[in-house]
Amino acid sequence: MHTREEKIEALGRVIDTLDILRVKCPWYAKQTNESLRSNTIEEVYELADALIHSDNANIRKELGDVLLHILFYSKIGEEKGEFDICDVANALNEKLIFRHPHVFGTTEVHSTGEVLQNWEELKLKEKGGNRTVLAGVPQSLPALIKAYRIQEKAANVGFDWEERSQVWDKFLEEATEFKAEVESGNKKNMEAEMGDLLFSLVNVARLYDIHPDDALELTNQKFIRRFNHIEQRSKEIGKSLKDMTLAEMDSLWNEAKQK
Repeated sequence: MHTREEKIEALGRVIDTLDILRVKCPWYAKQTNESLRSNTIEEVYELADALIHSDNANIRKELGDVLLHILFYSKIGEEKGEFDICDVANALNEKLIFRHPHVFGTTEVHSTGEVLQNWEELKLKEKGGNRTVLAGVPQSLPALIKAYRIQEKAANVGFDWEERSQVWDKFLEEATEFKAEVESGNKKNMEAEMGDLLFSLVNVARLYDIHPDDALELTNQKFIRRFNHIEQRSKEIGKSLKDMTLAEMDSLWNEAKQK
C-alpha cells in the first residue's frame, strides 16, 4: 500500500490534470453542475454494481470515476468563487469530528445503536443542518432505499419496535389488509395497501440486518442468470420461448437452479 505522502501527491496530480482538461478540452470546458448530474448518478450506480459483485478491479475503477465528479463539482464551485475542494474536505473533517464526540470528545457510548442515536441528535444541532429527523432523506432516492432510510432514521431516535419479532405481526396484518382489498377489487386501495405491505417488509429486513435493496438486487441477478439459461437452452433445442409450455420452461428453470 502507499504512504500518506504518496496518496496526497496522487490526489494533487488528479487535481492538476482536471485543471488542464477544464481549460484545454472542449467537453470538460462546457460542463456544468446540471450537465454532470445525470452522469454522476450513473457513475454511482456503476460503483454499486461493482460493490454488489465484489469486483475489486471495477470497484477501484468506479471509485476513480466518482472521485472525478467530486473534484469536478468542486472545480466548478471554485470558478464561481463559492468553494473549492479544500472547503469540501475541511467541512467534511469538521462534521466527522463533531458527530463523533465519543472519539474526539468525552461522550461515552457502549453500542453501535448509541452511536447512531447520537449521530441523529447531533445532526439536528448542526449549524445549517437538518431541522427535522427525516429532512435528511433525499426526496430523489429510489422508493425502496428511501423507505429503509426513513425507518433507520426514525429508529435512531428511539421510534422502533421493542423486540424485532414484533414486526411480524405488523407484516401479517398488512398482508391480510392487502388481500382483502384485492378481493374487493378497489385498485386505489390495493395500491395503498401494497405500499403499506412493502414498507412493513422493508422494516422486517432492517430489523434483521438485511438491506432490502441489496437483497432484491441479488435476486434480480439470480433470476437473470436462470432465465438466460432457459433462453439459451431453448435455442439449443430449436424451440422459441413463446412456443414452449410453462412446464417445459419450469423444467429448464430447475435445471438452471441445479447449476
